[in-house]
Amino acid sequence: MIGYVTLGTNDLPRAAAFYDKVAGAMGYGRMMEEGEFIAWGSFEDGTAGIAATKPFDGETASVGNGTMVALMVDSPEKVKAVYDVAMANGASDEGEPGPRGDDGFYAGYFRDMDGNKLNVFCMTPPSS
Repeated sequence: MIGYVTLGTNDLPRAAAFYDKVAGAMGYGRMMEEGEFIAWGSFEDGTAGIAATKPFDGETASVGNGTMVALMVDSPEKVKAVYDVAMANGASDEGEPGPRGDDGFYAGYFRDMDGNKLNVFCMTPPSS
């Protein structure tokens, strides 16, 4: 249902460099790029993408309180790999990769340099 999620940035070149690496760790590259807007993902495989843009109204980008983007991958190893790439490229930690609860949800949380909160997650067999 969701095609892509857009996050505001005050420094598009910095955001582009960061998301090039994070999306690359997930196996994706840029799918759209125009002016002050860049999106990563693939329209062909049906997965939702992520975009960074300077706000259309020209005002300063700010973080939505309670807003988070969740990026789905296929294994705990990929969760760690994407999380590690994010951390190595300027992200701040919001929760190291690991299981959350006992329903098989495995995730790592971080913030990009603009303060946008993201997580990378996968589903694993539930604990008994």
